[in-house]
Amino acid sequence: MAAPHQVARAAHRGPSVVKEIVYGITLGISAGLLWKMHHWNYQRRTKEFYDLLERGEISVVVEDE
Repeated sequence: MAAPHQVARAAHRGPSVVKEIVYGITLGISAGLLWKMHHWNYQRRTKEFYDLLERGEISVVVEDE
Protein backbone atom coordinates (compact mmCIF):
# COMPACT_ATOMS: atom_id res chain seq x y z
CA MET A 1 0.00 0.00 0.00
CA ALA A 2 1.28 3.48 -0.86
CA ALA A 3 2.24 5.90 1.86
CA PRO A 4 -0.15 8.90 2.31
CA HIS A 5 2.45 11.48 1.30
CA GLN A 6 3.05 9.68 -2.03
CA VAL A 7 -0.64 9.69 -2.87
CA ALA A 8 -0.95 13.40 -2.07
CA ARG A 9 2.07 14.22 -4.22
CA ALA A 10 0.61 12.33 -7.19
CA ALA A 11 -2.68 14.22 -6.86
CA HIS A 12 -0.96 17.64 -6.91
CA ARG A 13 1.14 17.28 -10.04
CA GLY A 14 1.41 20.31 -12.26
CA PRO A 15 -0.03 20.58 -15.76
CA SER A 16 1.48 18.43 -18.47
CA VAL A 17 3.16 20.65 -21.06
CA VAL A 18 2.75 18.07 -23.81
CA LYS A 19 -0.98 17.70 -23.09
CA GLU A 20 -1.43 21.49 -23.11
CA ILE A 21 0.34 21.74 -26.48
CA VAL A 22 -1.76 18.93 -27.96
CA TYR A 23 -4.96 20.53 -26.63
CA GLY A 24 -3.96 23.90 -28.07
CA ILE A 25 -3.12 22.46 -31.48
CA THR A 26 -6.38 20.48 -31.54
CA LEU A 27 -8.47 23.53 -30.63
CA GLY A 28 -6.62 25.67 -33.15
CA ILE A 29 -7.12 23.20 -35.99
CA SER A 30 -10.79 22.73 -35.06
CA ALA A 31 -11.46 26.48 -35.02
CA GLY A 32 -9.55 26.92 -38.27
CA LEU A 33 -11.53 24.14 -39.94
CA LEU A 34 -14.84 25.65 -38.84
CA TRP A 35 -13.78 29.08 -40.12
CA LYS A 36 -12.64 27.58 -43.44
CA MET A 37 -15.94 25.69 -43.84
CA HIS A 38 -17.82 28.94 -43.22
CA HIS A 39 -15.67 30.68 -45.82
CA TRP A 40 -16.22 27.90 -48.40
CA ASN A 41 -19.99 28.07 -47.83
CA TYR A 42 -20.02 31.86 -48.24
CA GLN A 43 -17.88 31.58 -51.38
CA ARG A 44 -20.22 28.94 -52.85
CA ARG A 45 -23.30 31.09 -52.20
CA THR A 46 -21.65 34.12 -53.80
CA LYS A 47 -20.65 32.09 -56.87
CA GLU A 48 -24.19 30.72 -57.21
CA PHE A 49 -25.62 34.25 -56.99
CA TYR A 50 -23.37 35.59 -59.74
CA ASP A 51 -24.03 32.53 -61.92
CA LEU A 52 -27.81 33.09 -61.63
CA LEU A 53 -27.34 36.80 -62.30
CA GLU A 54 -25.26 36.10 -65.41
CA ARG A 55 -27.84 33.61 -66.78
CA GLY A 56 -30.60 36.17 -66.24
CA GLU A 57 -32.61 34.00 -63.85
CA ILE A 58 -32.49 36.69 -61.18
CA SER A 59 -32.10 40.46 -61.19
CA VAL A 60 -30.99 43.02 -58.67
CA VAL A 61 -33.21 45.69 -60.23
CA VAL A 62 -36.73 46.09 -58.89
CA GLU A 63 -39.29 45.76 -61.67
CA ASP A 64 -41.90 48.51 -62.06
CA GLU A 65 -45.45 47.28 -61.97
